[in-house]
Amino acid sequence: MGASAAGAGCVFCEIVKGERPAHIVLDVPDAVAFLDTRPLFKGHTLLVPRVHYETLGDLPSDLLGPFFGQAQRLAGAMESVLGSAGSFVAMNNRVSQSVPHLHVHVVPRNRKDGLRGFFWPRQKYASEVETAEYAARLAAAMV
Repeated sequence: MGASAAGAGCVFCEIVKGERPAHIVLDVPDAVAFLDTRPLFKGHTLLVPRVHYETLGDLPSDLLGPFFGQAQRLAGAMESVLGSAGSFVAMNNRVSQSVPHLHVHVVPRNRKDGLRGFFWPRQKYASEVETAEYAARLAAAMV
């Protein structure tokens, strides 16, 4: 499919453009990261390229390094800021891709956290205040 300047009707493009509210964790020239609204664990972040690419195969090769460099930074923040023991970094391409805009899930993990195989129970933040607090903590680590 390649890049699309508009990403017409794309929820993630709306977030990137500031047309849809989100708890932004990272905002750099080529990528934006924000908290997942249905997190596996609190702090679960989605990293998207600013330009609309549907799948990993559509992302130009010169953007691979910079894009995954941001995923690497987010994974580090899960440990340094949230105190998790590690992280889970994953991406779906078409199958199970709930939004057809390339995105990487970066999820804080701890031993015996209940995540088994591909059964992923979702969690909720206690409030909008708690959600904003998680976003602010992660964003501070991304500066």
